[in-house]
Amino acid sequence: MTDSQTSDSETAELETFRVETRAWLEANCPPEMRKPATSDADVFWGGRNAKFSSEPQRIWFERMRDKGWTVPDWPKEYGGGGLSAAEHKVLRAEMAKMGARPPLSSFGIWMLGPALLKYGNEAQKKEHLPKIAAGEIRWCQGYSEPNAGSDLASLQTRAESDGDDFLITGSKIWTSYANYADWIFCLVRTDPAAKKHDGISFILFDMASKGVTTKPILLISGYSPFCETFFDGVRVPKSHVVGTVNRGWDVAKYLLQHERAMISGMGERGVGRPLGQIAADSVGSDALGRLDDAMLRGQIATFDVDEAALAACAERAVDLAKAGQAHPAFSSAMKYYGTELNKRRYEILMSAGGVDALEWESERSKQGARPRAWLRTKANSIEGGTSEVMLGIVAKRILDLPGA
Repeated sequence: MTDSQTSDSETAELETFRVETRAWLEANCPPEMRKPATSDADVFWGGRNAKFSSEPQRIWFERMRDKGWTVPDWPKEYGGGGLSAAEHKVLRAEMAKMGARPPLSSFGIWMLGPALLKYGNEAQKKEHLPKIAAGEIRWCQGYSEPNAGSDLASLQTRAESDGDDFLITGSKIWTSYANYADWIFCLVRTDPAAKKHDGISFILFDMASKGVTTKPILLISGYSPFCETFFDGVRVPKSHVVGTVNRGWDVAKYLLQHERAMISGMGERGVGRPLGQIAADSVGSDALGRLDDAMLRGQIATFDVDEAALAACAERAVDLAKAGQAHPAFSSAMKYYGTELNKRRYEILMSAGGVDALEWESERSKQGARPRAWLRTKANSIEGGTSEVMLGIVAKRILDLPGA
């Protein structure tokens, strides 16, 4: 068979997959799950104590879970769908076309899963990956500390050897949803005498372990997903270390690439109603059906172009990652651009709403949903690595600019 015939055959197979996927989604995705999420209740995170906010949410999750499409490109033996990169791309496109919500949101899917697939041993993969895919365990991330944020490698949470276990003592901060999480993937210092980036290990443990406590942090928006997390002699088997003891920084860097790619998705297209429609609710339309504010109309048009560019970059980033050709610093560029774009989205929403957008507590404003969301975006340029740090990485590792 010639290369041309092989290519034609692959194209035909992919088109067949597209048709079958579209039909399956149409038959199995409830109409209620084809609308943008408008609150935390619309997002299913899974976990030991997870509750569905509605029957359609439960149906959609269980159907996608049973098909392996909560993690479509993971191997089937770990609860995934076993799809190729091209098939996964088709699935994402078909879900986007109908506005289907993700059936499961999970730090296990976005961050820990890829790290386990690359660095975990077979026992760890079999133990944790199927539970992530099935939404049975909710994970949180133990990285930042009070004195180790942007300079994460300065972390001081220590893990002291005690036979077959480590005893973990210290604290983490800005631990998203730690008060709801079942397990944590955590960076700890296992060799205090080693150089800064050495002597760090990546370890997994149950948040129900004796000695673990959490304390929510209240944000300016009035809401908070963040917590302080404290460890007081938490006993964890050494077998829970992912990768090599004292080489956890390798795992941490790899996971950060996925975290930053995930955070960059805040600025991607398809998040809620188009800005122009939302703005028209407040500003109105002119005789030609255009937004009745020329300056705001121009801002939204510019935003739409930049949003489309980010979506194209995101697709390219996925393709390069699947092919093993992604630049390790590209996720930093995406993180910077995506989070800054998301902040712009909410600045425009606030401008479009005028004085009404400042309403804070009424039922009419859904308890100030818009201004609270706008205030929350201010953290986008800090979490997962500050914008300044991301720009520094891009300058050094992509543009190859000299240091100061």
